[in-house]
Amino acid sequence: MPLYEYECKACGEKFEKRVSFSQADQAQECPTCRSNETKKRVSTFASLGGTTGSSASSCGSGGGGRFT
Repeated sequence: MPLYEYECKACGEKFEKRVSFSQADQAQECPTCRSNETKKRVSTFASLGGTTGSSASSCGSGGGGRFT
């Protein structure tokens, strides 16, 4: 089962939980306050990976796309 990051809307707690793909978008119980008012967060790892990939592709085009 994959590991997802969640944030509690009630107390602000950020936590990780292993849940199946089919349950990933459902609210998960906060381990601190037991509220079900939680939302899935975008992983820091995933968001950094996307940024690095797009900036790396623009670095190699300094010569107008031609090899000399």
